Amino acid sequence: MTKDMSKPKSVVAINGDTANESIDFIRRIINDDNKSNKHQGRIATRFPPEPNGYLHIGHAKSICLNFGIAKEYKGTCNLRFDDTNPATEEVEYIDNIINDVHWLGFSETALYYTSDYYQQLYDYAELLVQKGKAFVCDLSAQETRAYRGTLKEPGRDSPYRNRTIAENLDLFRRMRSGEFADGSRTLRAKIDMNSPNLNMRDPVMYRVKRQPHPRTGDTWCIYPMYDYAHPLSDAIEGITHSICTLEFEAHRPLYDWFIVDFISSSKPQQIEFARLNLSYTIMSKRKLKQLVDEKHVSGWNDPRMPTLAGLRRRGYTPSSIHRFAELIGVAKADSIVDFGMLEYALRQDLENNARRVMCVLKPLKIVITNWDTGKCEIEAPYFPEDPDKLGTRQLPIEREIFIDADDFLEDPPKKFFRLAPLREVRLRYGYIIKCEQVIKDASGNIVELHCTYDPATRGGKTPDGRKVKGTIHWVAASQALPVEVRLYDRLFTVDNPGEGGSNFLSQLNPQSLEIVKSALAEPSLASAQLGENYQFERCGYFCLDSDSKPDALIFNRTVTLKDSWAKIIKKSDQE
Repeated sequence: MTKDMSKPKSVVAINGDTANESIDFIRRIINDDNKSNKHQGRIATRFPPEPNGYLHIGHAKSICLNFGIAKEYKGTCNLRFDDTNPATEEVEYIDNIINDVHWLGFSETALYYTSDYYQQLYDYAELLVQKGKAFVCDLSAQETRAYRGTLKEPGRDSPYRNRTIAENLDLFRRMRSGEFADGSRTLRAKIDMNSPNLNMRDPVMYRVKRQPHPRTGDTWCIYPMYDYAHPLSDAIEGITHSICTLEFEAHRPLYDWFIVDFISSSKPQQIEFARLNLSYTIMSKRKLKQLVDEKHVSGWNDPRMPTLAGLRRRGYTPSSIHRFAELIGVAKADSIVDFGMLEYALRQDLENNARRVMCVLKPLKIVITNWDTGKCEIEAPYFPEDPDKLGTRQLPIEREIFIDADDFLEDPPKKFFRLAPLREVRLRYGYIIKCEQVIKDASGNIVELHCTYDPATRGGKTPDGRKVKGTIHWVAASQALPVEVRLYDRLFTVDNPGEGGSNFLSQLNPQSLEIVKSALAEPSLASAQLGENYQFERCGYFCLDSDSKPDALIFNRTVTLKDSWAKIIKKSDQE
């Protein structure tokens, strides 16, 4: 696997008529199929998630690809749940998957479940038995693996492989009726134990599993395996292009083997593309579930998780994820995409759409000693780059305000352009102030600053032409809105967690969440709504968290204004 650290590149929107050299290899295949009328002009895709966890950013790539192709070619895209393992499936997962697909802006042509086809799958399995292409095997799971062989050694025929058709049919029907214990028998395809492809060495089609199913209850005590159910479900639905990730490439001959006798018309074509691997992230649902179950995170929708629910709660937008999918494109070779590219796509969206507001994370009180006008208000745009875009809000200003403690240094270095003793600085949208006195407590800690302001500099103007380099944010003391702010960072400290068999849990970032309980925001944020994005000026992009209450607002940092992480990595590499 290679690591893709290339700069984001623009990807041009495509359609079925675009020149071949400008599109990805999957769309090139579809264009060729359309030219040859392979599927009579039909394009039908599907997104087939297993409901054993929440969807993550890797699934978003597949969603955008499958639904996007259907939209571009005026085809169809089904949402089909691969519910063949009832032991790991929950209605909660199903509901959240549907919600995620819709949140991304897509609507399925039809909603299906593999369990919709259980009877058809069973009937076809009986047909394969009657054709001598499947047999009932009594080997245990461990024995089956031993007989399978290795990449260097051929497999061995099961001692039960030559049972008669009548005996296999009888045993399979008795499996169906619940006569045998779990794991005691399987139905296997009879293909080739000498095949160089291990997937073709008499794979299991059905296993006995007494587990109630969320949709079918106790109707079935045998369940089909994915490699058997998936191609047939595609065929039943008339899928033309079955797009999946690269790990299924070796399964393609088996996919074709199962549907060869099942359908006589145009058959689904499996096409593999490289799955998304994102730095500083894990994509294994098993490991993500472990993080949830062991409470390393607060849940599947923890804003540090790569799940779509977590990203949505953190403040990611559907358009930013669409943009990210465009940037990374569709490739045949696995690679690791730098997390910074996802953040780049997000910043592009938020920079153009997020309201600007002010919030002080580390409040430091300022008393403007020559202020004698009581309270007044300053009109400020929500979007300074385009004042007419999102309207304006009124900022109260008064004798006592708060600035961020990081914006003051008593003994500043040479290139520190913010507030310092006897130095001037602009208040964003307000006036120029000058620090005259530093007030400390008995322990020597700074408790407040006494400043003066220049009334002629409203809006930060300098009529006399003097130069003031620094501009800082602030909030009025009496009307400041107390808020909790959650500063999120990457969940892992290494770019490839678990690499080489390392313990991914030991690589969790202990600084992935910092909670600031004493932040103060401008009063306009009192009306913040879920789903709205804000730029806390000079602090980053934020959104309201679902844990908020009307009298206790909580804001999540979605992403920093700049990629500070990249600077840290660059510095450590140089050291």
